Amino acid sequence: MAKVLCFGSLNIDYVYKVEHFVKKGETISSTSLNVFSGGKGLNQSVALGKAGCNTYHAGMIGQDGTFLLDVLKDAGVNTSLTLISDTARTGNAIIQNDSAGDNCIILYPGSNRQITEEMVDMVLDHFEKGDYLILQNEINKLDYITQKAKELGMIIFLNPSPFDEKLTMDILKRADWMVLNEVEASQLTGCDSYEETLLAAALRKSYPDTCFVLTLGINGSCCITAEETVHQDIYPAKTVDTTAAGDTFLGYFVSGLISEKHVKDCMDMAAKASSITVSREGAAPSIPWMHEIDSNF
Repeated sequence: MAKVLCFGSLNIDYVYKVEHFVKKGETISSTSLNVFSGGKGLNQSVALGKAGCNTYHAGMIGQDGTFLLDVLKDAGVNTSLTLISDTARTGNAIIQNDSAGDNCIILYPGSNRQITEEMVDMVLDHFEKGDYLILQNEINKLDYITQKAKELGMIIFLNPSPFDEKLTMDILKRADWMVLNEVEASQLTGCDSYEETLLAAALRKSYPDTCFVLTLGINGSCCITAEETVHQDIYPAKTVDTTAAGDTFLGYFVSGLISEKHVKDCMDMAAKASSITVSREGAAPSIPWMHEIDSNF
């Protein structure tokens, strides 16, 4: 089985339960505070591990974040390529979770932005052509990572989140696959609509050599390749917290591809996994194991 490297962020999430998101100039009280493991990289590694992939996580934490290694290990993820900084604090996120289950997030990158080229070389030395690389935009050195991974012949999955000026055209065009939501797709293409058909057409026009997985919230998701566009409906669930839904979708979709499932089956499995995730609190802790999907659907 191909190895999967998730080279990405590891965060400590501080989740505040609020009635509504705080507005400019407003002070509100939260009804609770929970501290969870998180970061898109960690979440995606946990999803990949729980989905049964041979997963390695590469990244950097501070001395305050060593408990995150246990979270990864408990999900079956190899942490031998995750380094501990003596000088930087672990990245963290301030998350407001409102009464409807939606969230808004402030990120502090911390050690996630301390990646060096020497570390990248050390990490990629463990992988080869045909292995999978999963990336987000919460760490530095993406240009160097994608350049070296492309030379190796790795299959690159990019989740362009957060979408900002650090995502250069070189980085974007090196991705074999992009997994993104409707807002990111609109930002990526300049399309002023969140409608699935228009976004799909804009993505194909702008990046004809890239395959896409587009998540659309309650409107489901779609997979866009040169051969076909496959739509997937959601599996309804009582929404408690949407924080790691997209990360879960990515992990289970990649797991399906590695198992050589048809794209439609990959999308279906990912939608089932995400429906379980949104019904639970937290980021990484909310991600289900494969056996839970088998027993719930």
